Amino acid sequence: MKFTGRKISTGHAAGEALVTSMGISFYGGVDPETGKVVERSHELEGQSIAGRVLVFPTGKGSTVGSYTLYRLKKAGLAPAAIINAESETITAVGCIISDIPSVDHIPIEQIKTGMQIRVDGESGTVEVS
Repeated sequence: MKFTGRKISTGHAAGEALVTSMGISFYGGVDPETGKVVERSHELEGQSIAGRVLVFPTGKGSTVGSYTLYRLKKAGLAPAAIINAESETITAVGCIISDIPSVDHIPIEQIKTGMQIRVDGESGTVEVS
């Protein structure tokens, strides 16, 4: 499958998908020291986002979430790429300042955890295998 969406942050990445139908707050919802989701009752609670292609509907929470993504990148714990149904400014800014490829306007319900994903932030394409 190949999808074309909106370009949010440039770059190329590939990896295993980690998918949730829930929004993610990087500030308070993801531990910047471990890269694990720590938000209670979140579908991904306890799972690491490091090196994965993180797929979720949209971000939520504090603007400090952008800096949390940057901290994750500097620590080597950031996602390889981010795919959203609808990116909002917190996630978009975090991806841009952290050089994390990001695309939105993608039908994320067609992507499942474990699928191999290639993200091209230059063209806004997502390839799923």
